[in-house]
Amino acid sequence: MFLPTVSCYNNYTLDSYSDKPAILGGTSIFNEPIAFNQPTLPTYDALSAAFAAVIAGGQLTNDVNVARLEAKAAELFGRPAVAVSCCTSGLILAAKMLGLTGQVIVPSFTFFATSHSLIWNGLEPLFVDIEPDSWNIDPQAVEAAINPKVSAILAVDVFGNPSHKDALLEISARHGLPLITDSAHGIGGAYKGRPIGSFGAAEVFSLSPTKVAVAGEGGLIGADSDELADRLRIARDYGNAGDYDCRFVGLNARMPELNAVIGLASLGMLDDNVRRRNELARAYRQKLADVPGLTWQKVDPLSLSTYKDISVLIDPPAFGLGRDALASALAAEGIPTRKYYWPPAHRQSAYAGLISIAGDLTVTERISANILSLPVFSHMKETDVERVCRAVIRIHRHSALIGA
Repeated sequence: MFLPTVSCYNNYTLDSYSDKPAILGGTSIFNEPIAFNQPTLPTYDALSAAFAAVIAGGQLTNDVNVARLEAKAAELFGRPAVAVSCCTSGLILAAKMLGLTGQVIVPSFTFFATSHSLIWNGLEPLFVDIEPDSWNIDPQAVEAAINPKVSAILAVDVFGNPSHKDALLEISARHGLPLITDSAHGIGGAYKGRPIGSFGAAEVFSLSPTKVAVAGEGGLIGADSDELADRLRIARDYGNAGDYDCRFVGLNARMPELNAVIGLASLGMLDDNVRRRNELARAYRQKLADVPGLTWQKVDPLSLSTYKDISVLIDPPAFGLGRDALASALAAEGIPTRKYYWPPAHRQSAYAGLISIAGDLTVTERISANILSLPVFSHMKETDVERVCRAVIRIHRHSALIGA
């Protein structure tokens, strides 16, 4: 049986945590499973007056609360903001309004909605590899993939970690290709002191229940001009500019007023939520610092990640177990996890015959097969982080028995 050579794990003595993991018959760390993610919501009292006003007025879409949410987001982004029904519809409309054709360069290490938005527009995702440390799209791979069919670059701020904006914008400008970013996880983050939402042609955000700011369902687009923002507002309403004569084929991608009420209040909590998630990420890293075989996502020290997800890369020989075995052992402890993102986008069954791959996706394949996202939400207690870490430590200590 493998035993660590150190006498403690960051103040966890071996004697304290020598009990058997639940998967080997020990007592579960959590009697009732902890949530993997929960929305951190404003109180009903904070929402009730605005809810009542919406109901009394009877205007459930296209009214003052959506406009107020857009104004609040525009202050955050430093440029026009457009509210939509969800991040996916925002990505679909951004690609449509930018007139993209042919291929769009995109990472495969992302939620499939990213590439869904391209295929809905009749575009071909051209998948490229990611960086081994940030887990974001690799600018060098982007540069190498550019060909006459490519009309845009679609980056992703994975888990809320800002991608390399400077390098991507330089490539974008030099080749005349618009840069769009799927910033579903990124609201409240910053790149070198500049808010996410202010980069490229468009950055698109999610306000769904798993995100740092929520509206129930919904999304926001940070647009690089008033003209693009105006076109997006028309596009989200079927393409109807208000005279019942559609300018183009749009979608019903409107955000309801009640969702906008929640979104407005949630944006008021955003700074605190991002700060708290950074505290929780530090706690995870510190408490598991001495466990071998765990690698954390690299965040540029000049940037601010939102830590929508806190994910760890498993090195099976060093840790003693593979990702799937660790996930099963944690589930026995009452700790749910997610394998974000496995399978990666280029392996999705729905995409057969609809995609292309530039170069190889070696890093994407390795990280997708070995990554595990741990529980996190903005109101999570640090004592619960400690209990999750306790479970990881004792699973590691008994890895030889678990894997036998």
